[in-house]
Amino acid sequence: MVWGAIKNAIGFGSSAGDELDDGPTRLPQYFPIEPKGCEKHAQKLFNCLSNDATDKIRDMERVGVYKSYFNDVDVQPVDPKAAEAVALDPTNTEYPQHGDNPLDECKTFIVNYRKCCNRNLKQKRNQLLQETVRVQEEYRYQGPALTEEEK
Repeated sequence: MVWGAIKNAIGFGSSAGDELDDGPTRLPQYFPIEPKGCEKHAQKLFNCLSNDATDKIRDMERVGVYKSYFNDVDVQPVDPKAAEAVALDPTNTEYPQHGDNPLDECKTFIVNYRKCCNRNLKQKRNQLLQETVRVQEEYRYQGPALTEEEK
């Protein structure tokens, strides 16, 4: 455990740079857990997500270049003048572009968090974090409730 932390600090083995170019930036499936031993990496990632990535997604929403998670949501720009500027000059670096990923702002932190979690989640003290919890049926989201007339 200590040797792994020393190797990561000095840069031996697989470094963060080796894993940065593996496709689109995504958060791991086990996110947002904070295993014991990964508190520093988790807090750096959480701070980056709450500051840098949030600012980037808000800029993307402002100019209307983000893609909604839901298919039936129509994306409308909040600032029409900025949206016009992006449409007229797509190479303008002042505004975000189509296809930008707000998580790219935190790519290094995500890699470090993933490496630390993959190593520390195997330890006995963190095994409880991987257990799934069964949600009772009455608490599951079913969508909007239908009235008797709609049924």
